[in-house]
Amino acid sequence: QVQLVESGGGLVQAGGSLRLSCAASGRTFLTYYMGWFRQAPGQEREFVAAITWSSGSTYYADSVKGRFTISRDNAGNTVHLQMNSLKPEDTAVYYCAARIKYGSNSLHLPSEYAYWGQGTQVTVSS
Repeated sequence: QVQLVESGGGLVQAGGSLRLSCAASGRTFLTYYMGWFRQAPGQEREFVAAITWSSGSTYYADSVKGRFTISRDNAGNTVHLQMNSLKPEDTAVYYCAARIKYGSNSLHLPSEYAYWGQGTQVTVSS
């Protein structure tokens, strides 16, 4: 019902910046929140950031506050993740996700999101 495609991943040196994009299509009117998650080898999938699609309210994991910025483009059905001051520990596959339930609680839980993109690799070298 909602299709998500990530782009913008790549290789960057520590301290550099990268901008990820997630294009949504299909029945996007079902979406209340868009989120970014990441998963490193041997690690659980963890929450990075989320945004309310209609109002633009944002939410961040403590590990990325002050460095990452999530934003939306309703006209283009696109959400972005601007990543600055990247660290090697930011290396992971980054996933875009759509949450169709209303309510700002539990936004950090992957199980709260019904639709997922295929992921884009972000590698930060030291």
